[in-house]
Amino acid sequence: MTDASNALSFTRWDHIEADLDQFGCAVLKGALSKADCEQLAAGYPDDSQFRKRIVMARHGFGRGEYKYFNYPLPPLVHSLRTELYPPLAAIANRWNELMGIDVRYPDGHEAFIERCHAAGQDRPTPLLLEYGEGDYNCLHQDIYGAHVFPLQVAFLLSQPGEDFSGGEFVLTEQRPRMQSRAEVVALEQGDAVIFPVSHRPVKGSRGHYRVNMRHGVSRLRKGKRHTLGIIFHDSK
Repeated sequence: MTDASNALSFTRWDHIEADLDQFGCAVLKGALSKADCEQLAAGYPDDSQFRKRIVMARHGFGRGEYKYFNYPLPPLVHSLRTELYPPLAAIANRWNELMGIDVRYPDGHEAFIERCHAAGQDRPTPLLLEYGEGDYNCLHQDIYGAHVFPLQVAFLLSQPGEDFSGGEFVLTEQRPRMQSRAEVVALEQGDAVIFPVSHRPVKGSRGHYRVNMRHGVSRLRKGKRHTLGIIFHDSK
């Protein structure tokens, strides 16, 4: 069992679910060890494990860059994707029921990936992101096709205050006929934040309704910041 598996086995998913319902995000403290973080970040220059590199400024996405892993995924990345999926699928199914969405997700990630691949979404989406001084990520949603798993996870691989400053994770929520609400999530090295890909249910006076979500990263003041992103649906 990996260090990450050990950490996830002690996760109180009832607390995670409560935070997701109330705030639209939840933090997994110490999900990765320092050694795991350093190993993943050190692999960024190794293009042999990636299928594509994106320079954000070329596409108006912000500044900085990221690389999508290729199949087969590195063992740790595969393990995280596989082990995080089942408890998140239970939350996703409950959310869809509350929002009146008919889609339901299977218990295991392999079955969901088979659904994606059958629809032509067969390119892996887990990614490593690298930010330098002045870099940032514009608010966005990670939707890669018709089949979208509604939750995703980002792991901070660098240590704030030592490796970098600035570069906070930012989540915005747009409720109908209201101004947007922002949530800034403070993370330490090895922590992960779970958040919606595009929308989530919020309880109102007449039941639950759907709100639109976007996420990004604020400007890095100095240093270098690496992040591992786990997206559960594949891309066309």
